[in-house]
Amino acid sequence: MKERKLTPITPSSSLDLSTYLSGRSLLASEIPYPEEKLQKAEHVHVSPGLTKKANSWQCNRCGNSKQRLFGNFPCANCHQEEGCYYCRSCIMMGRVSSCTPLYQWAGPALEIVPASHLVWDGELSEGQQYASDEAVRAVETASELLVWAVCGAGKTEVLFQAIDKALQLGKRICIATPRTDVVLELAPRFKKVFPTISVAALYGGSEDRHLFAPLTISTTHQLFRFKDAFDVMVVDEVDAFPFSYDENLQWAVEKATKQIGTRIFLTATPSEKWQHECTQGKRPHVKIPARFHRHPLPLPTFKWTGNWEKQLRKGRIPAPIAKWVQQRKDSGKQALLFLPNIELMDQVLPLFEKLNPSIAAVHSEDPERKEKVVKMRRNEISLLLTTTILERGVTFPNIDVAVIGAEDDIFTEAALVQIAGRVGRSVDFPTGNITFFHFGRSRAMLRALFHIDLMNKTARKQGLIDE
Repeated sequence: MKERKLTPITPSSSLDLSTYLSGRSLLASEIPYPEEKLQKAEHVHVSPGLTKKANSWQCNRCGNSKQRLFGNFPCANCHQEEGCYYCRSCIMMGRVSSCTPLYQWAGPALEIVPASHLVWDGELSEGQQYASDEAVRAVETASELLVWAVCGAGKTEVLFQAIDKALQLGKRICIATPRTDVVLELAPRFKKVFPTISVAALYGGSEDRHLFAPLTISTTHQLFRFKDAFDVMVVDEVDAFPFSYDENLQWAVEKATKQIGTRIFLTATPSEKWQHECTQGKRPHVKIPARFHRHPLPLPTFKWTGNWEKQLRKGRIPAPIAKWVQQRKDSGKQALLFLPNIELMDQVLPLFEKLNPSIAAVHSEDPERKEKVVKMRRNEISLLLTTTILERGVTFPNIDVAVIGAEDDIFTEAALVQIAGRVGRSVDFPTGNITFFHFGRSRAMLRALFHIDLMNKTARKQGLIDE
């Protein structure tokens, strides 16, 4: 992995270090201030970038302690005989080595003037309001809360009153999410409803990366640059890759949050461990089992297709899949078709083009990913082949969805629930078809079906859906 070249910053001796460094932990190369003065500046704390414990290293920025992710090189600064060690895990953010310190502000904390800033005239559903009240209580008591809300329940709106309560208490808030595109989607929404405060949007290359703001929307990776910064930490899509698999990102969230602070986690698909903790009463949580439009979640249909992979690789689309695609084309309804990997998707694209010329394929490495999603939203594409990259974070108002090879290991319970959650999100089109094509039912498929069905049953018991 190559080191990212940081944008050159012109040094300034007149920089307000309290604003620049408050809650941050930065390399000298990230601070527009002469390094020799920085080390002597009042209220600036200097700490080592790496710490050596016995015969092992730990990175104090990203938390990495895997020794295979450290390297060493002949260093012109420290001239150590054994070389200078550095962390490869976070080198894309600039090199942290055994001789490069991190700088933090240790002076008086910057104050956020307590005031209400929420400008929003929308209404919350009964389920949303209950979750909102619990989130407000978590802010008031500096406690932890999991908001377990079905796909399309309106989790963002649930946060508005809690964030406003935090601002009324003079607290600093961060909403962290694993993906840049979610930051870009959320930032304008929060700027609209909190128009009188600064809202920073942080991601790789962001122009807001040095802005001190009462409300910050950030990728979880950017939190490596913070320490004891936020009174309220909201983690959106807590189950999503890479956050759910990367202990360093989880460590970054903890490092960026003040020791006495609020932690709110949002997800439609908690891990099996978290679900068990909720059931056992060991994890504070609130459920929103229904969408705001009061219609039940569409249940997936299981459709056996035989050895679908063998047929596709021989250039034949299995009959049930071909029929499903043709029905969407005849009815003029858009469709998402999920496949387990990029290689197979590229191979079968020409086959599906024969069925429906208004087609495109998208995956994580596609440079035109965003443009294709926009075309889909404009109804310029009727059938979009995709990998799990679109399992969450996208909304198309009137769409049917199918999964080819739903039994594949890539389609976990969470992935299948999220994929099913693309259907029926709009108040104008609250229903739709979700089909799992398979060559044998997997445990994840059955758990996903049970998960969705249980949410519908819970919503009916609570009077949150109308049928």
